[in-house]
Amino acid sequence: MRHLSGTVCPGVRVFAATLLLALIAAPTSAAAQLRGHGGPVRALAVSADGSQALSGSFDTSAILWSLRRDSAELVLRFHESAVNAVALLPDGRLVTGGEDGKIAIWLPGAAQPQRVLSGHTAPIVTLAVSPDGRRIASGSWDRTVRVWPVDGGQPLVLEGHRQNVNGVAFTPDGKSLVSVSHDPEVRIWPLDGGPATIMTLATPLNSVAVANDGEIVAGGADGTAFFFSPEGAPRGEVTATETPLISVAISKDGTLVAAAGIRGSVAIIDRKSRKLVRTLVGPGLPVWAVAFLPDNRTLITGGTDRMVRRWNAVTGDHIGNVPLAGTDDPLAAYAGDRGAEVYRACVACHTLTPDEGNRAGPTLHGIFGRKIATLSGYRFSDALKTLNIVWTPETVSRLFEVGPMQYTPGTKMPEQKIGSAEDRAALVEFLKKATTK
Repeated sequence: MRHLSGTVCPGVRVFAATLLLALIAAPTSAAAQLRGHGGPVRALAVSADGSQALSGSFDTSAILWSLRRDSAELVLRFHESAVNAVALLPDGRLVTGGEDGKIAIWLPGAAQPQRVLSGHTAPIVTLAVSPDGRRIASGSWDRTVRVWPVDGGQPLVLEGHRQNVNGVAFTPDGKSLVSVSHDPEVRIWPLDGGPATIMTLATPLNSVAVANDGEIVAGGADGTAFFFSPEGAPRGEVTATETPLISVAISKDGTLVAAAGIRGSVAIIDRKSRKLVRTLVGPGLPVWAVAFLPDNRTLITGGTDRMVRRWNAVTGDHIGNVPLAGTDDPLAAYAGDRGAEVYRACVACHTLTPDEGNRAGPTLHGIFGRKIATLSGYRFSDALKTLNIVWTPETVSRLFEVGPMQYTPGTKMPEQKIGSAEDRAALVEFLKKATTK
């Protein structure tokens, strides 16, 4: 329910959150797997003692989970669009960052944020908390990094990246911040104001994590996990998958690295030997977030199947009885179709049929012949409304040949290209079939 102004009524928010919590609070028969989000799970954070997890979703909500009871404790609704990043402060407060460019800080149990941090002019996609819990770092598609005092004050704005900032992480001593971008650079920013150390790679970067000994791990769009010393010297790389890595995490004891991919698998890497030791295979849908529990062996993942799954990262086994594929897979009917496999990276944001509606992006049903930014019921950016593009097989192919940033400047769509002409053609043929039913 929305007012004519487009803002959500606070009373409706509270009622909806209460109803949703009532529906999902009881443990299900699928022990250890957490169901409740109405959209893909975009972000995860785990409390220091491992008793709670916080998840953010494309459905605009965040959910605080009890990992001991396998149930939801609190549903947070504030953001106008996808919750792309979450964090937990040492004092128990919760942090959410959204596509709306806002950061909300929540007291435990509160129905509304304690404080809202505004300043970013594009979606926030990553958050990190300093070791002392006194600062929050945020990275945004406005190409900036901001470091915010938790209890008030102006942020430190770090500028220099030339493309979307996709990951941030504090160093163990809290004196520096590491960021990665699509540009494609790894930057180490001394927070005392000194010049940044810059490492330029050959592939865009989507995520970063820093181990307790200061070693940096960055996840690349080419499926490679890159390792750097605390000072930025290259220390090797591991090919984790053939498709883009979306999220990386390091176990607390520093032994394991988890690297999640767009095709739904999670690579487990032995950090000392730089060896890929196993691959966790889920339902084949994008895994958007990974996080280790403090026991150094339990891994939680969140992805397009709208579920928070638990794994034993040492054995590779699921924790809990959940099927790896089923009716939740929107592409199950297209098994073996190359175009459907190329499209799989898009299912988090777009639907194909009229009854599924819009997600973070507009539905693609009936896309061919439709002018850009004209679909009723979806809020497009003003920049897209000025473009004179009609979606045809040729224009869709061109979009992925040169990338959304060049072809549709001002879009909220993640930057992604399909280098293979055969794959672009397969995608177009799939969309012809799937969007006209």
